[in-house]
Amino acid sequence: MIGNLKPLEIVLIIVVILLLFGAKKLPEMARSLGKSARILKSEAKAMKKDDAESAPAPTDTTAQQQPAPRTIQAAPGDVSSARPVAEQNTTKS
Repeated sequence: MIGNLKPLEIVLIIVVILLLFGAKKLPEMARSLGKSARILKSEAKAMKKDDAESAPAPTDTTAQQQPAPRTIQAAPGDVSSARPVAEQNTTKS
C-alpha cells in the first residue's frame, strides 16, 4: 500500500495527523521554536561582535577602560530573562 503513495500524499497524511492529534501543542511548539531562533540569532551576533572586538587593536595605554558586563537576552527588549555572562580571565597571576 505504501508503494502506491506519492510523496505529496504522504506529506498530506502527516499534516492531517499532526492537525488531529497535535492541534493543542502546535501554538506552544511554534512559540518555543521562535524563541529558540531568536536566542540562536542573538548568540550568533554576540559571537561575531566578540570576534570583532578580539581583533588586534592599536595599543593606546592612555584610554584603558573596563568593559561593561555582557548580558544575554532571550528576545530583543526582554530584560526579565536577561542574565549576566561570566567572563573568563585568560591571564595568569
